[in-house]
Amino acid sequence: MNRVIFHIDVNSAFLSWASVARVKAGESDLRRVPSAVSGDPSKRTSVVLAKSIPAKKFDVRTGEPISMALKKCPGLVIVPPDFSLYVACSRAFKAICADYSPLMEEFSIDECFLDMSGMEHLYPNILDAAYELKDRIKNELGFTVNVGVGSNKLLAKMASDFEKPDKVHTLFAAEVESKMWPLPVRDLLFLGKATAEKLERLSIITIGDLATADPSVLRPIVGEKMSRQLHARANGMDSSPVEAMRPKAKSYSHSITPEENVTDYDTADALLLALTDAAAARMRADHCKAFNVSVVIRDTDFKNRSHQRQLDCATDVTRDLYTVAKSLLRELWNKAPLRLLGVALSDLTDGTGMQFSLFGGEDGGSEKQRKIDAAVDAVRGKYGKDTLLRGATMGVRRPKK
Repeated sequence: MNRVIFHIDVNSAFLSWASVARVKAGESDLRRVPSAVSGDPSKRTSVVLAKSIPAKKFDVRTGEPISMALKKCPGLVIVPPDFSLYVACSRAFKAICADYSPLMEEFSIDECFLDMSGMEHLYPNILDAAYELKDRIKNELGFTVNVGVGSNKLLAKMASDFEKPDKVHTLFAAEVESKMWPLPVRDLLFLGKATAEKLERLSIITIGDLATADPSVLRPIVGEKMSRQLHARANGMDSSPVEAMRPKAKSYSHSITPEENVTDYDTADALLLALTDAAAARMRADHCKAFNVSVVIRDTDFKNRSHQRQLDCATDVTRDLYTVAKSLLRELWNKAPLRLLGVALSDLTDGTGMQFSLFGGEDGGSEKQRKIDAAVDAVRGKYGKDTLLRGATMGVRRPKK
């Protein structure tokens, strides 16, 4: 059976969703003027989360500091993010998508895949179904999407990135050479900037150059495994299934970029506790425990360094995990100014079996701490994550869960 995959991608999702809400309230449509979704423009950590097409004409880019965007476009209209609105809009458009196939994979808040293989008896012309889906979302919800139609997930997602907005594009196996090969190699899905630069130094400029390159030329640059993966993707090959269930998390992590550089252990420890607490709470909600704790820091030169420790026994206790993270920070950091601090809990196991203390003995107070964590999680789940804070984190902005 020939595979047919749809990739549905909301056009400038955060900005589109904010615009729909504003229009319903009788306000102006942000999509018609240079505009962006961003945090407080006065804070250096605020970046462009989404931009309008008119803003793109001023070279405003997603992910750049909002201060830089304002220099390019002084008249830029800025609105703050509204994540509760985004969740509601995401659920609404995915509910429509689910009407077209029982096999839907939620790829991100504003993207999903549909496996349309074998649906010919319902949709004799598969492109008609793609246009119908696109138009339903526009007419019923007020925002637009692109629908990519391809022979696999890779090609469907590549197709949805073609001309925007409000379009349907195909990229079947027979179209790879004519539609995908002429594109810059940087446009290949999942190809990082550093790898693209290495390829360009080898005069591999287009995806077609990569698809026809001798693998022996790639191996010394990117390694054996990566050379095979790149060659396959450049030729449009992808056998990954559309997974209706999101795979289990491989780790739980949180990081923060403070508004001011961190230069003392008291501030760093408070942030570290808030980060560890947030990651551990998510992990406990999934009934998992971690054997590994890692800490990452970024200096003012934007260089990242990390340190990790393998635990003898898996745990989900915030206090125990924080004690390890705090020790790792001391080994890693000499109090040079920090721009970013992060914690990751990995090497996961389910919540069954005996949990021993990290500090000797079978309990060491951990059982009491687990009960405290459970009570805190329950209160936060009912009344909001900021209703209870660890004492050392008072005054520190808690990472979002």
